[in-house]
Amino acid sequence: MKILLCMTLLSVSAFAQSAPSLKAGSMGTYTMAKNNVLKAAAKMPEENFAFKPSDDVRSFGQIVGHLADAQYLFCSAVKGEKAPKGDVEKTATTKAALNTELKAAFDYCDAVYASATDDSLMKPIKFFGRDSTGIATLDFNTAHTFEHYGNIVTYMRIKGIVPPSSEPRPAPKKAN
Repeated sequence: MKILLCMTLLSVSAFAQSAPSLKAGSMGTYTMAKNNVLKAAAKMPEENFAFKPSDDVRSFGQIVGHLADAQYLFCSAVKGEKAPKGDVEKTATTKAALNTELKAAFDYCDAVYASATDDSLMKPIKFFGRDSTGIATLDFNTAHTFEHYGNIVTYMRIKGIVPPSSEPRPAPKKAN
């Protein structure tokens, strides 16, 4: 029985040492969403930034602008400051301007992740008038980004463009 207990404690200890941090796990998923959105915005031709599948939804470009605004909104809450920007959806209209603004907004969130620790991300914050934590707010941002990436994928498919997440993956390199 003592041997079983010792083996269990050793395996739990080994798992705890190799488990990723909250920050690393959250940042990994955020990075996947960020990369897909950035690649999609770069890949979509300029003439399709005004495309709307129907009049009651945002255009492709407006979604990109909305996502830039959202990065500032969510990540500034975690940083404990007022959002430095919040009008990209309404003011940026060209592919070049929207891609520049989107990259800057993701860079802002990247800096928030870089300066955070697991402890700081567990501290209580207010977001949308509710009690939250930094990690919950960042994960909400990632979910929101993926939600709109789903819209982006649909818009790209309607235009006959393969979205980044569906592009063929390069073959793995063979070991020597």
